[in-house]
Amino acid sequence: MRKTLIALMLAAALPTVAMAAPQPGGPDFDAPGMHQDRDHRGPGPDMKRGPGPFGELDLDREQRQQIGKLLGEQMHSRHEITERYLAKLSPADQKALQDELAAKKAKTDSDIRALLKPDQQKQFDEIKKKQEERRAEWAEFKAWKAEKAKKAQ
Repeated sequence: MRKTLIALMLAAALPTVAMAAPQPGGPDFDAPGMHQDRDHRGPGPDMKRGPGPFGELDLDREQRQQIGKLLGEQMHSRHEITERYLAKLSPADQKALQDELAAKKAKTDSDIRALLKPDQQKQFDEIKKKQEERRAEWAEFKAWKAEKAKKAQ
């Protein structure tokens, strides 16, 4: 049981790590349909593309888009796998896992905030607030979608 719980905790943490990775459409990837001016997109051809595992590969636009798509699919499949195994835990173990992950996330956010200058802290707080608003909107949308699906049956 203990090994299973540890494995599940690790699996639950993977989506968090994946979320911290650069997202498609970010500075390392060009999202499909997004036309950005080269002057406002990042370093020029004589400079590295930026941080990330593919920053030094000199990928063209199509390669970046395809890699971004693959990484997004991988993130979603990891999330589905994690959810499938988490559902097998008892409700008490699920709650304990969620509480532990939330506490770890809060501590990391606090540690990051402590490293920032006061103006950066304000900006960080605003970013966190916007993230929470987006999460709340997403949860509301998922609830609406589930209710709509129930009514359709």
